[in-house]
Amino acid sequence: MQRTRAIFGSALFLVVVPGTVAGYGPWAISQWHFNAPLFGCFPLRVIGVLLIAAGLPLLLDSFLRFALQGLGTPAPIAPPQNLVVSGLYRYVRNPMYVAVLSLILGQGLLFGNVTVLQYGVLVWVTFFLWVVLHEEPTLRGKFGAEYETFCAHVPRWIPRVKPWQGSA
Repeated sequence: MQRTRAIFGSALFLVVVPGTVAGYGPWAISQWHFNAPLFGCFPLRVIGVLLIAAGLPLLLDSFLRFALQGLGTPAPIAPPQNLVVSGLYRYVRNPMYVAVLSLILGQGLLFGNVTVLQYGVLVWVTFFLWVVLHEEPTLRGKFGAEYETFCAHVPRWIPRVKPWQGSA
């Protein structure tokens, strides 16, 4: 039953929070209207498509791991019971945030919209402050040495090239 609630809670959180931040936010700014490519550079649109195409499966995989392995949700009111250190978490500590940023920045590049890119920077600053001031101290308190080891081997934002082979 706990796993079922975790799946439902994660799915609801996915729609409400990342759906709003990475979907509705950029849409509200751009109406998903194509402007001229930034700097007149069409390859930036291609990079935007690639960022979107990479971001969505990364986000979905991370949410599934929280529910199935962590037995919780990304929501602070129903956090995971187990530290998730498998899958994408072997490369980067915050794949959900990285995925959301990939989706936002991808849309900014695809639609040639500087305001969406600026919004992405604002979202990143918000994520950074949330992670450093709230999330990491909370996880250190809950998971102790296990989390410290994870932090020592897996970077916060920029993924490792090779996956961490620690506890999975």
